Amino acid sequence: MTFDYRCMLYALMLVTAGTHAEEDLQNRGHDPFFQVSSAISNCPEPAGPRVNEAEWKRESHHRVEHGNHCWLEGRCRLPNAFAYDEEIADSARRRLQWLSANLAGWRQSTLWVTVWQRWLLVQGCVSPDFPLAPFMAALREVPDVERVIDETTAHPERGVPYAQFRKGSSSQSSMKADAVNSPVP
Repeated sequence: MTFDYRCMLYALMLVTAGTHAEEDLQNRGHDPFFQVSSAISNCPEPAGPRVNEAEWKRESHHRVEHGNHCWLEGRCRLPNAFAYDEEIADSARRRLQWLSANLAGWRQSTLWVTVWQRWLLVQGCVSPDFPLAPFMAALREVPDVERVIDETTAHPERGVPYAQFRKGSSSQSSMKADAVNSPVP
């Protein structure tokens, strides 16, 4: 069995403990990041792909290496896995519109989606009766998606499985402009 070090590195990046203060956090890689529902009011917003400059510099080599890996391994038609992300984000939005008509219960949630290197990261809060398995299965069907990662909870009062974003400083508007944050109708 071969261990995929890329999975471990990405998981470590995602589970960075604590709450990210908003000071100089930016979506420096321009990774698609958008909110798709907002029915649960007490759900903390994830930090998403927003990082400070030091984190960005520390991870930039790995980002380049991982982005090109799928091309070198013959798993990608495009030379960089990040080149798929905008297209995947658009397809994911269309899939969510389809789900609105065919799996109505999924809207009983407050969810954000990050698209990163052909992966969909779903973070946020869901109701206890949320149709999680069919929802995640529908996202796995989005073309060119390699992996769907579930970081949701039905009990936000017990904590959330992701780094949180704290609102409050004046740089919030510039970060929101960097993020793709249009909710699905």
